[in-house]
Amino acid sequence: MTRLIRLENDTWQLDIAPEVGGSVAALRLREAERWTPVMRETPASALEERNPSQFASFTLMPYSNRIRDAAFEFTGQSYTLRPNTSAGTAQHGDVRARPWQVEREQRTELALTLDSRDFADFNYPFPIRARVEYLLEGDAFDTVLHLENAGERPMPAGFGIHPYFRRDLGGHENAWLQFRASGVYHTGPDLMPTEGMQPLPAELDFTAPRAIGDQNLDHVFGNWNGRAELSWPDAGLRLEFDCEPVFSHFVAFTAPDGTLALEPVSHATDAFNLEARGVHGTGMRVLEPGESMQGRIRLAVRRG
Repeated sequence: MTRLIRLENDTWQLDIAPEVGGSVAALRLREAERWTPVMRETPASALEERNPSQFASFTLMPYSNRIRDAAFEFTGQSYTLRPNTSAGTAQHGDVRARPWQVEREQRTELALTLDSRDFADFNYPFPIRARVEYLLEGDAFDTVLHLENAGERPMPAGFGIHPYFRRDLGGHENAWLQFRASGVYHTGPDLMPTEGMQPLPAELDFTAPRAIGDQNLDHVFGNWNGRAELSWPDAGLRLEFDCEPVFSHFVAFTAPDGTLALEPVSHATDAFNLEARGVHGTGMRVLEPGESMQGRIRLAVRRG
């Protein structure tokens, strides 16, 4: 069975699997004398098979979401990755199934590191060093991502997280969502952007709180202000996202298992190829040799 490290304080209980991408296996809130999952619980089969796709949350590096045809152009050169989806795309980077090293472990803190040069089959043409920190402090749960260019050439880069939240707290599927963004990327049947960011249509405007209900979401929002709120009115609970500016994009996805994926990410889907086509504002970063990017995601619980 996959080894789990548990962090815990008076508010949160967090289980992490260092050997499976440092992924989150469970996130729970203390309610009276019991722990209530707010993310989906990772099934035992996924723990045994070390399948990060079924975990509660996983890390996206050195890019987020999909790359069309598992290939991209950068500084006039073409690069090909190994596809890892049935559609022939490269998806979610290549750290979520890798074993990470424990750098620091305390009751409420965990720091993990990964060096891509430790893996001969790493599916990215540029070497990276990565670090993720998990910290519990009072009502706040922080995730800090750090990505460094460990090579001798500039590289395109990005990161994010992919958490799946329950929609049925309080005995009802009553999750409400609120966030502010100024645009969304239109996609074709392959869920790839067909152009740059476009104005928000009314049905995708979550500036005011809205019940998710039966709405189907699989959208990348841009010019996000880094704040969002997921609430369960019947349970008297809400979670507030407060993310640093590097997380300029936000993905909302109503998953087939009935959960809601809310993903703070640094760039749009297929940003590398969009930028190569002259579409700007995608959030893609270029890291020079030895340069790094870092960002903090804070999740705080509010009651009543």
